[in-house]
Amino acid sequence: SDKYHTWYNIRLNPNISIAQALPKIEAAFKKVIPSLPFDYKFADQEYALKFTTEERIGKLAGFFAILAIFISCLGLFGLASFMAEQRTKEIGIRKVLGASVINLWRLLSKDFILLVITSCLIAIPVAYHFLSDWLQRYQYRTTISWWVFVVAGASALCVTMLIVSFQAIKAAVANPVKNLRTE
Repeated sequence: SDKYHTWYNIRLNPNISIAQALPKIEAAFKKVIPSLPFDYKFADQEYALKFTTEERIGKLAGFFAILAIFISCLGLFGLASFMAEQRTKEIGIRKVLGASVINLWRLLSKDFILLVITSCLIAIPVAYHFLSDWLQRYQYRTTISWWVFVVAGASALCVTMLIVSFQAIKAAVANPVKNLRTE
């Protein structure tokens, strides 16, 4: 009947150009089904159209993820600077009493490491849940590997350690006399 359309998949010979093949296919189609108009689409273009929304959302999400990470790093840098500034006298006293730079770095970094680990423990199950729900929309889907979450958590920990270490080492190598002069 006319209201139901059937799609026929035809593989073209790669040695023949599309411009040469289409008139031959149209002639054969008109012989078999003269009542229907000859309408064709290419599978690769249709497949690409199917995922344009996902590609746009992916690019947009990537942009905002990078922006969020940048803003978070700025905030983390500010917080690490503030924490180091608040503890300058403590750092000076510990340094006078013989604390090494590594000990002072560990003292200042410990809180941030615990925060990142806690946030990863909260974020990983939430991310797994949302990714699983998103993948359920597809008939053919991939599995979510555990290592993706490990890499994301390790990356967050490394970025945090780089930012916090800069401020912690800066505070640890500062002259303790300047910090304790008012005491």
